[in-house]
Amino acid sequence: MESPVIYTTNAIESAERMVEAGQIANVFAADNVFADYTSRKATNTVKAQRFDLAVFAEYLAAVGVFTNAEALQATPGAWRGVTWGIVEGFVKWQLQTGHATASINRRLSTVKSYVKLAAKAKVIETHELALIQTLSGYSGRSAKSANEKRETTRIGYKKAEHTRITTEQAQGLKTQPDTPQGRRDALLMCLSLDHGLRAGEVAILTVSNIDLKKGMLTGFYRPKVDKEQNHKLSADTLRALRAWFDSGDAPAAGLLLRGSRKGGHLTDAGLSTTSISDRVRDLGKLLGIDNLSAHDCRHYWATYWADKVDMFRLQEAGGWNSLAMPRRYVERSEVANEGMA
Repeated sequence: MESPVIYTTNAIESAERMVEAGQIANVFAADNVFADYTSRKATNTVKAQRFDLAVFAEYLAAVGVFTNAEALQATPGAWRGVTWGIVEGFVKWQLQTGHATASINRRLSTVKSYVKLAAKAKVIETHELALIQTLSGYSGRSAKSANEKRETTRIGYKKAEHTRITTEQAQGLKTQPDTPQGRRDALLMCLSLDHGLRAGEVAILTVSNIDLKKGMLTGFYRPKVDKEQNHKLSADTLRALRAWFDSGDAPAAGLLLRGSRKGGHLTDAGLSTTSISDRVRDLGKLLGIDNLSAHDCRHYWATYWADKVDMFRLQEAGGWNSLAMPRRYVERSEVANEGMA
């Protein structure tokens, strides 16, 4: 017959301390679960996910919930209240607003990864996690069917004909009123016209990407080609940046550009890709340029430099993976071998 286990006072106290220590450890682990996750990922992966989360934040703002990509990527509490219905709505919202199915799939994967972390931090209930994990994107026939049924044009499709911008118009677009919104707009147009940045690249620029002393745009991420780059700032861009920072309009940290409301009041939220496209179009209208797009500004930049630098330099500066794209901006000569004979 086995002897009964006798629990001493010391053993009971030790067990209680273990429980207490375990609870403290859980709280600490929960607070650091996001930081631990991002520390194990490549820098480019973290930046790509931040871009995805910025689109998720844009959707949340559309339904009356205001947050930002930085909070969603760093703070478990930012995910409190997220449900299967919200994530499902995010997928449908992207489809309705014209996002590419491949982009929708990638962003859904990113959101599901962070939802899983939030559940680990006890911010999202286990049953909600299970439901969210059942959501799927679009592939194969389902992607084709979804694209055929929706009326909106996929975001990213270029216009059949780009809108030409003259040098005078470009300077006009970069010259904006000396107001908070005007200083923001001047910087936006300089980044687009003087550096050829895509709207999505401008949207995820952060304060830490700016080095005013060196006159450099450093370590900025280009999601389309999954690479980081540095750009020397043009004189106009450097001037616009100094005005943005010296005026106190620029945020202390986080996304470089700030959104705005009707009337010109700046918000604490970043300027989304959609908002950038809308703002470029509105600024174009003020100068009598119809249907101006952010890509038209990139086209202006590429065309301007195409006959001034070699194709390899243009490819690198424009953030393309091959020479096929920059070659499109070279004006064709009447004589194919002009200057070679």
